[in-house]
Amino acid sequence: MDDFLIITCVQHTSKNGDYYAYGPYVREMNLWIENEKSVRVVAPLKENSTPDKIDTAYKHSAFTFQEVPAYHVQNPKAIIQAIKDLPFIIAEIYRAMKKAKHIHIRIPGNMGLLAMFVQVMFPNKPKTIKYAGNWDVDSKQPKTYKIQRFIANSTFLTKNAKVLVYGQWPDSTSNVLPFFTASYRENEKEQVIKPAIEEKIRLVFVGALYDGKNPEIGLQLSSLMKQAGLNFEFIYCGDGVMRQELEAQSLQLGLQDNIIFKGNVNADTVKDILKKSHFLIFVSETEGWPKAVAEAMFWACIPFTSRVSCVPQMIGEKRERGVLVNKNPQEIFEQLKTLLEDKMEFERMAAAAMDWARNYTLETFQSEIERLK
Repeated sequence: MDDFLIITCVQHTSKNGDYYAYGPYVREMNLWIENEKSVRVVAPLKENSTPDKIDTAYKHSAFTFQEVPAYHVQNPKAIIQAIKDLPFIIAEIYRAMKKAKHIHIRIPGNMGLLAMFVQVMFPNKPKTIKYAGNWDVDSKQPKTYKIQRFIANSTFLTKNAKVLVYGQWPDSTSNVLPFFTASYRENEKEQVIKPAIEEKIRLVFVGALYDGKNPEIGLQLSSLMKQAGLNFEFIYCGDGVMRQELEAQSLQLGLQDNIIFKGNVNADTVKDILKKSHFLIFVSETEGWPKAVAEAMFWACIPFTSRVSCVPQMIGEKRERGVLVNKNPQEIFEQLKTLLEDKMEFERMAAAAMDWARNYTLETFQSEIERLK
C-alpha cells in the first residue's frame, strides 16, 4: 500500500538512483510528500537523458518511480503507437490507484486525462487534483483540457476530491478550491534595493522561449527603447525552440549590447536577476498561476503581463500591482514610459506588488497542503 500516489505527464530523468523533473514542479511536490510514509510517482521517463540545469530531484526515503510511456496523438504514427500503449498505461494507473491511500493527479495533461477517467472508479478514496492551467471556462484551450476540467468540476464523476485551481471562477462546484503556489520562504523576505533606474532600466523575461510565451515582444520593445535613446538591459532567462531565432533577430535590430540570453538557469540565478530588475515583460498566451509573475512581484519587479487566467486577480485590473498589456509593443512602451516619468508611481506599484506576493510563501503553502489531506 502506497500512502501517496502522484500521477503526472511531466517527463522525468534518472541519475544515481534519484529521479529528477522540472524544478518548480518537483520543489512543490517535495512539500506535498514531506510528511508521507511512502510515495509512488506514475509518469514518463526520458531514455538516456540526464537532468537539465532547471531540474530538481525528489526528496523522500521511501520513493518509488513507476514508468509509463509518454504518448500523444499529433500525427498518424503517434496515434498508432498510442493505441498500443494506452491499455498498458490505463492498467498501470488503475493498479497504482488501487494500492494508494491518497491519490494526487496533476492536470491538464495526457497522463492526467487518463487518470481522470480512471479515478471515477475510486469514489471513496481521498484525492487532490491540481489543475495547473487556466480554469477560465471561456478561455481557448484544447478539447482534452476542457474534458479534464469538466470531469474534475463534476460532483457526480469526481467524488471525495479537492480540485485546486488558480483564482476564483463563478461556475466552480463544491469540488473546487481556489489555490496558489509559492517559490520562496519566510526567511527570504529581505529588503530590496534596486539599482538606480535613472542610470539603467533593467528588464527581464523568465520562461520557455516558444511562441506561446511571445518572447519576441521583449525584442520589439527593446528596439523601441533603443530608438528612444534609453539606456537599458534586457535579460532572457530560459531556453527553447525560438532561442536561435531571437538571437539572430537581436543582432539584426542592433541590440547585441542590450540583450542577454542566459538560457536555462537555476532558481538562485533567477532570484538574483529579479532582485536587480525593474520590470518583467511576460505576455504569455496561456498560464495557470504564472510563477514568473509571482516571483517577480516578490522582488518588487513590476510585471507587464497579459490578461490570462488569474493574472488580473494577481496584479489588479487598474494597475494596482502591475500592468495588464496586450501583444502590441508600442502600447507596452507607452505604458512603460508612464512609470519612467513618474518615480513615485513606479515605487508605489513595485512596493504593492511585493507586499501582495509576500503573502504566498512556502510555509503558507505547506500549511495549506496539510489541511487538504
